[in-house]
Amino acid sequence: MTLIVIPDRADSTRGRLSFGDNSYECVLGRGGISDAKSEGDGTTPCGSFILRRVLYRADRGEAPITTLPIAAIEPRDGWCDAPDDPQYNLPVEHPYGASAEELWRDDNRYDVLVILGHNDDPVVPGAGSAIFLHVAADDFRPTEGCVAMRCDDLLVVLKNCTPDSVIDIRPVTES
Repeated sequence: MTLIVIPDRADSTRGRLSFGDNSYECVLGRGGISDAKSEGDGTTPCGSFILRRVLYRADRGEAPITTLPIAAIEPRDGWCDAPDDPQYNLPVEHPYGASAEELWRDDNRYDVLVILGHNDDPVVPGAGSAIFLHVAADDFRPTEGCVAMRCDDLLVVLKNCTPDSVIDIRPVTES
């Protein structure tokens, strides 16, 4: 299954995630979508990316139903976002000696997240890290570069994903 993300022409930080006949609102990076993603630019990378695996907070809910690889997030889990570090764009454990995002968050955004195969084969330092499909903030504000959607919608999408599923993030088109 291919998940297709198309940004809204009027607001490039909002869009639609579609698969088959289903379509859901989603939110994108504060800088919209870019085909030249770089670390910290706040853009969502355009392109086609495999869905690597699902992570979830077991203390906040049951495991999502999916055929994708899945694991529970642990309190020390992080994701390195320091371009000069050898673990850049890879999972790490906190405390970590370089900049690394916390996956065990106080808010609900990473209660369910999907690691996208962006900049990971091979990893290019500075080309962007921690690009996920995850739960949107309650106010649906833009992300730092991820794709986010309502939790219930994300759970429905995950039920329909297979290990061959990809997300195709498309740029804004002129009309």
